[in-house]
Amino acid sequence: RLGTGLLIGNLLLGNVWLSQVTALRFDLTQGNIYSISDATRNYLDRLSEPLLIRGYFSAKTHPLLAPLVPRLKDLLREYEVAGGGSVRVEIVDPASDPELENEANTKYGIRAVPFQVQDRYQASLVNSYLDVLVQYGDEYEVLGFRDFIEVKMRGEGDLDVQLKNPEFDITRSIKKVMYGFQGGSSVFANVADPVRFVGYVSRDDVLPEALVALKGELATALEALSAEGGDKFSAELVDPDAGDGQVAVEIAENFGFQPMAMSLFDEGQFYFYLTLQNDETVVQVPIPEGLSAEALEKAIEEGLKRFATGLLKSVALAAPTPPPPYMQQQGMPPTNAYSQLQSFLTSDFDVAETGLNDGTVPASAELLLVVDATTFSDEQRFAVDQFLMKGGTVVVSAGAYAAQLTQAGITATPRDTGLGEWLTHHGVTVGQSLVMDPQNSAFPVPVTRQVGGFSFQDLVMLDYPYFVDVRDEGLNEDAPMLTGLGQLTMSWASPLEVAAGEGVAVTELVRSSDGSWLSTSADVSPQFDESGLSAFVPEGPQASHLLAVALEGRFDSFYAGKDSPLLTSDETGEDGTDTGDEAGEADDGVGAITSVIERSPESARLIVFGSNDFLSDQTVQMVGSADGMLYTNAIQLVINLVDWALEDESLIGIRARGNFNRTLPGLDSGTQSLIEYGNYLLALLAVLAVLWFYRQRRRSRVASYGAWLAQPPHNEAGNTGGQRS
Repeated sequence: RLGTGLLIGNLLLGNVWLSQVTALRFDLTQGNIYSISDATRNYLDRLSEPLLIRGYFSAKTHPLLAPLVPRLKDLLREYEVAGGGSVRVEIVDPASDPELENEANTKYGIRAVPFQVQDRYQASLVNSYLDVLVQYGDEYEVLGFRDFIEVKMRGEGDLDVQLKNPEFDITRSIKKVMYGFQGGSSVFANVADPVRFVGYVSRDDVLPEALVALKGELATALEALSAEGGDKFSAELVDPDAGDGQVAVEIAENFGFQPMAMSLFDEGQFYFYLTLQNDETVVQVPIPEGLSAEALEKAIEEGLKRFATGLLKSVALAAPTPPPPYMQQQGMPPTNAYSQLQSFLTSDFDVAETGLNDGTVPASAELLLVVDATTFSDEQRFAVDQFLMKGGTVVVSAGAYAAQLTQAGITATPRDTGLGEWLTHHGVTVGQSLVMDPQNSAFPVPVTRQVGGFSFQDLVMLDYPYFVDVRDEGLNEDAPMLTGLGQLTMSWASPLEVAAGEGVAVTELVRSSDGSWLSTSADVSPQFDESGLSAFVPEGPQASHLLAVALEGRFDSFYAGKDSPLLTSDETGEDGTDTGDEAGEADDGVGAITSVIERSPESARLIVFGSNDFLSDQTVQMVGSADGMLYTNAIQLVINLVDWALEDESLIGIRARGNFNRTLPGLDSGTQSLIEYGNYLLALLAVLAVLWFYRQRRRSRVASYGAWLAQPPHNEAGNTGGQRS
């Protein structure tokens, strides 16, 4: 009893001591999903002010959420340990502290959520908190329970609720509040290397009158920025026509800068190109609309953010806008919606939605994402082209077909994106067919079966080759934007062929399996035989096909040697007549200031996906219906691409973590049976091994006892065999 008591006491004291030790732990999961990542530690190491993480957790909550609360509390404590003295974690129950609850409601907008709970005694409504506040300086972010959970439907009324990716959500909030707090100071506080402003501007007697005034405002703005930036900023204005015009030749060769004109009919040409440069990057600052000093200063500051670390990035999204319901009722066909994509982008970036109809990309944009393009006009195509020529990153989702779901089935109609010739010019050709793959995701289809003269309709998951399931060797593991993704479904995708020019590096991102084939059939409805199984069979040659590619380097403009479409559209009508008050002038008296940049810097990037629909709300819902959840891997890939293109790869490694997206590869029935029976055999062998070990131990003990009993007794004198008298 004394020994047992001492043992228990030592164990208790040992636990108390070990509770202070935070390094003795091992996470053997793939990707270490239960450990604080290096990305999180990097952000915590960069804190210059105290960071507050406060968890609002009620004592009583919904039964499905209750098991998640201890895991969230443990995770918050790990942030406190990893952050050292820079992170303060508070766990509070607002119901027990009226002042805290009032502060949460009024200052942070955190309110209790009513949950209906029931047990064997009663059913009641419980107002519960499950929120996390992240505060840094005067910036804060609030995460509610919907941000943390991932719900999977197993059946009617049967839900599986798990934590989705809490570390990513919390670390992303830390990043946003930290960058937002830093963003309130000078932009130069986040610029590491010196930035040079170089303006290639003609002399005053060549410039239009409106630009002469803007040139004066430019000089004033540059003087103020030089005083603010100190050693981190320098500025100079260069006249390309000075001397023998050698500068004009150099900027035409290096940047593709050509002389500008106020209108198509104006013979006077000039230069007004504004650039920000360092040793690696060249960013062109666009001439602001309105030609005001305030707009010019803002444009330069937006350009400086391209060289800064720690500021939220801006993304321009060109996606179709669904027609309103009343227009659909009048016969207008519905279009794809991209609310899920927009929601994910908005969580991490400043998103500027644009139709590109004016031929320009928003000045603040650092990346252009073109989704589901439809008959792009010359002006829209020009906007995409010139953004690439300025050294920007363009992501295009454009296939040869677009799927339409109707009551009669699913049809694939040829899609004229308006970008086909432009993509071909840059070395990417979209094949006029659809890729079908035996390695595919399932599609929910109602199937009618006949039993005993009666008809029954069941919803079954059929193999659907148009939903290409890409994993393993199909995903380029060396590409950083694919890190941690594991699997991707490409829906109704077209094959890509690449023939890039000299100076352009090509990186293949996504490929179908070796068993895939091509189809040009317009009927893409799921097919099944009398037994309810998928009836698709391969047709034609089977081979792997490229579905997504990234190109990086120096591109030549599609409009090289041509007039700017903006001049044409501004000055002439559809019948070719002049639409201005005078030739070369718009209605406001100031012509369209535009030119064609004929060559991009080496920092330009073009990423192409051969599908129009794989990012749409309808598709991600259909692909996820097989698992009873929303499929987000395709959207995660795009977010990773944006991070990679904007050189902010810190969160890519943990963004795709989750409980339900860590899927196993599909297996045929023979392999499934082999694994199943192999498990039974291993279990039986293990039982037999334990039985054999037990019998061996028993025989050993019996032999030992027999040996002891067989020994003759010893007398007191140490003699054996005698009897005492």
